[in-house]
Amino acid sequence: MTIQLTPAAQARMRDFIARSEGRAEAVRFGIKRTGCSGYGYTVDLAESVGADDRVFETGGVRVVVERKWLPFIDGTEIDFQRQGLNATFVFRNPNATGACGCGESFTVDAPA
Repeated sequence: MTIQLTPAAQARMRDFIARSEGRAEAVRFGIKRTGCSGYGYTVDLAESVGADDRVFETGGVRVVVERKWLPFIDGTEIDFQRQGLNATFVFRNPNATGACGCGESFTVDAPA
């Protein structure tokens, strides 16, 4: 099981962690139920690692994922892109089976 970060995503996440002023040493990646397709991605600072978490490290960035979300996001590559005045994380999830028209949510078949 893996989560990958592009160099741009690594740099952005290192910046988030540095700005936390010592409150966080990692980034928490997960999903939540939202939108018209079912799920949306979440990226937050991880102030702690729980017993039900899995930790990945890529490019010197620790990424924490709650184990229950791994079947939905295993193999996801996270990128960070700037387009004009907009900047956003972009997710390439091999488990996604569809997405809404606005791109805010995605569909994934429930794991067996």
